[in-house]
Amino acid sequence: MEETLKALESSLSHIKWRLKSSSKLRLEIDILALCTGMRPVIMVDYGGKMPELQEHLCELLKRCQKESPSFEHLRVMVIEDMIYLIHVKGLAEYVSSSLSSQAELHFVDLEQDPPKMITLKEKSSVGMQLISVQKLFSLVFPLNGMTDEIRLHNRTDHTIEATSSNITTSPQSTEVVDLSSCICDSQVTIPTLNGWLLGYPIVYLFDKEHIADAIYNLSTQSLRIFKILVTRNGPFSKGSMPEELMSFSVPYELSMEGSNEPWAEMFLAKMQSKWAKCNPTWRTLQMEVSECFPQAIAL
Repeated sequence: MEETLKALESSLSHIKWRLKSSSKLRLEIDILALCTGMRPVIMVDYGGKMPELQEHLCELLKRCQKESPSFEHLRVMVIEDMIYLIHVKGLAEYVSSSLSSQAELHFVDLEQDPPKMITLKEKSSVGMQLISVQKLFSLVFPLNGMTDEIRLHNRTDHTIEATSSNITTSPQSTEVVDLSSCICDSQVTIPTLNGWLLGYPIVYLFDKEHIADAIYNLSTQSLRIFKILVTRNGPFSKGSMPEELMSFSVPYELSMEGSNEPWAEMFLAKMQSKWAKCNPTWRTLQMEVSECFPQAIAL
């Protein structure tokens, strides 16, 4: 961990990317989460706006990969106007696992008022299209051979548009993986895709024709906020204060048992299993549940 954070600090200084202290701490946690296998994908919603944010992230990874082998499998990915950092091997394993264990995902249908917890079969249209998107990811990020390459197509604008049958490029490349096309012809929305992609156990499900309904139906609900909190080991521990690894929301009425919900217990057990493999980095891991009253929601 110490080597990884020193490389990150040095690289930030070298490219002169001046982040607010809160954004820098968020970036540290996200990088450590990727490098230790706690998360395969993180969404970067701090540190600036596109396209400058994309340029900074690409510069940062390019420099970090020169400083430390810890960054070897990290890449920048773009889907429409959202930008992510991914661990290509971790993402390949996660996609493969998702396709073989769909039962682990729980869906909240936001087209209904009030929202309702459903199975994938009950929402066949968008749900099945989400599976199709997952299958595309599995072709772009194949589980076998992931060590050396991913399937990408070079574009003239210095990004890389991912498809299922194009040329390969090294994961050390700092080109951007552009997967915007993966949902452009489907009814899968970015919030639904993010629910799965970012590893949440609860995925909000609604199609592109019901975005306004989904926003209204969620905005009128009290929510429970589930947070996974970690503390670091070593000289970069930032004291003993827990830091947020990830968080997600669930309508209050659909999560009455809080952290004792079966899906919450299963999710925490999965995160604890990952944590047990990287104790040198993380000293503790816990789930915290809080509540918030109805408020305007941006999806």
